[in-house]
Amino acid sequence: MNYTQNQKISQITPSTLIIGIDIAKDKHVARAQDDRGIEFGKRLIFENRIHGFETLLEWVEKHQKENGKTHVIFGVEPTGHYWMNLAYFLTAKGFDFVLVNPMHVKKSKELDDNSPTKNDTKDAKVIAQLIKDGRYSIPNLLEGIYAELREGVKLRDQLARQRMITEGRIQNVIQRYFPEFFDVFGDWEGKAALSTLKMFPFPSQIVEMTPEEVLLKWKPFVQRGVGIKRATKLVETAKKSIGIQIGIQFAKREMDCLLEQYELYKKQLEQLDLELETLVETIPGAKEMTAIKGLGITTVALLFAEVGDITNYRHPQQLVNLAGLSLREHSSGKFKGQTKISKRGRSRLRRALYLAIRPLVAHNPTFKALHEYYTKRPENPLKKQQSLIALCSKLLRVFFVIGNKQCEFDGSKLLRGLPQIETLQAA
Repeated sequence: MNYTQNQKISQITPSTLIIGIDIAKDKHVARAQDDRGIEFGKRLIFENRIHGFETLLEWVEKHQKENGKTHVIFGVEPTGHYWMNLAYFLTAKGFDFVLVNPMHVKKSKELDDNSPTKNDTKDAKVIAQLIKDGRYSIPNLLEGIYAELREGVKLRDQLARQRMITEGRIQNVIQRYFPEFFDVFGDWEGKAALSTLKMFPFPSQIVEMTPEEVLLKWKPFVQRGVGIKRATKLVETAKKSIGIQIGIQFAKREMDCLLEQYELYKKQLEQLDLELETLVETIPGAKEMTAIKGLGITTVALLFAEVGDITNYRHPQQLVNLAGLSLREHSSGKFKGQTKISKRGRSRLRRALYLAIRPLVAHNPTFKALHEYYTKRPENPLKKQQSLIALCSKLLRVFFVIGNKQCEFDGSKLLRGLPQIETLQAA
């Protein structure tokens, strides 16, 4: 399938049978039409099971024979994850499979009957009409190592989110029962602080001990760096604590459970990162990307998990559009509104690029010089945030070149052609 709007429309010919499918959890609804919008037969309701998929293919084959169609294109409105099974099934059979924007379906469903009525049968027809007009996109159905990476990165996000939630719950318990804890320890994950939370996290337990006893309890976990002064401060602080003094028994049980969960998530994340790193290193161009100063392996893994094989893209602007970093403008007549990014794309990729560009600006000489130029150039200087977004697009273009050519990163090429080039190269 082609990319531009004209080429999308050119895919729909008199020999094309268009199948619009409204996706649901258990049963889907399909409707068939030709390139002029003339509908064939009645709707088909089929189950989200293999026998339902086979019924769909038989129904499609029947319409092909009756109407002399040699090319079939299936289109759906992506509803959650329920469309993916059908998508992989049909693409494996060699059929063209496309997606239509749910917002387009919502806004165009009144064109035929001038009614905001919504039902599965109507939506299936609207989807087919949008495909007829070339208003669809080709889904990025990953396979092989890229599919493994996407699942791995998704799992990593889930584990990181759960670890963050667990950390918040741990601090919640500390703030309720021993709010002065952070007057003694700067970080609850430090060795002495963590051993305190495991053995005697509450003031009522600490005040029964002497500083020497506290220090003795720390010794197996902390070899040096924490002495009698810290232990004395802990005991004195516990004596003056305003923490809650009831429900201690099960509050201790809660703290033990939360610490076990946190350490489990931390261990699982470390193991997963090692597996992802091993997997990413086998992809062409990945080593050259990770060699860029200030860029981590996690960012490269997430890039390939979201975009798949970079060689499938013909132009870096396609990657920019996929990330939702393309610019949109509101203007009419003499009025010219602000220009912002569209945010119509993969939010996870956009977030990863933004988190990656900040350390690059801080530690990579090339990106630091570009950021300096964008924010201080004489004409149309950008704000710092605008510059970071522009550099996210620049980073995607770098990835595109490295992924296609497997070449090393050359910062001088990014600076070439800019005003004050000698100053920037010197920087």
